[in-house]
Amino acid sequence: MTRPIQLNRRDLLKLGVGASIALSTAGLVATMSGATPDQPHAGMKVLRSTDMPVLAALFPAFVGPHSMLDAPAIQASIRQLDFTLAHSSTQTQKDVLQLLGLLSFAATRGPLTGIWGAIEQASPAQMDALLLRWRDSRLDMLRQGYKALGQLLLMSWYALPQSWEAAGYPGPPVI
Repeated sequence: MTRPIQLNRRDLLKLGVGASIALSTAGLVATMSGATPDQPHAGMKVLRSTDMPVLAALFPAFVGPHSMLDAPAIQASIRQLDFTLAHSSTQTQKDVLQLLGLLSFAATRGPLTGIWGAIEQASPAQMDALLLRWRDSRLDMLRQGYKALGQLLLMSWYALPQSWEAAGYPGPPVI
C-alpha cells in the first residue's frame, strides 16, 4: 500500500525553489550551448528554427482531429502564431520563447514532458499524455505553460479561414 505524499508549507516552498533553480539552470545551459538560438527562423519575426518541430508536434495535439489540419495548415498556423507574437509585448515574446526553448532542448524536454526522444517523432498518444501531464500537474508553472500554449496555438489555428468551415463559422461579416 502506498502512502499519500504529504507536503507541509516548508516542503512545498523548498520544492518550488528547487524546481525554479533547476529550470533556470537548464534554460541557461540550453541558451549557452546554442540549443536555443536567438535569431528568428527564415521568414519569421519571432519564432526560431528550434521552435518549428515543437510547434508542428503541438498543433495537432491541441487542435485535435480536424479534417483541414494537414502539414500546410500547420505551417500556416505557425506563421499566424509568429505574426501574433510579433505584435505582442517583448515580455510575452520572451516568455513564449523560453517555454518553447525548454520543450526543444532534450535535457529539459524529457523530465518536463516524458518525451525523451525527438519531439517530432513523438506519437499522438505521447503528445496527448504530455498535455494531460501539464494540464493536471501539481506544478503551477506547467499548468500555466499548458494554458498559455493552448490559448496561443488555438487562437492561431482558429484565425485561419480553413478552420472555420468545420466549426460552422461563416467568417467575419463583410463591412
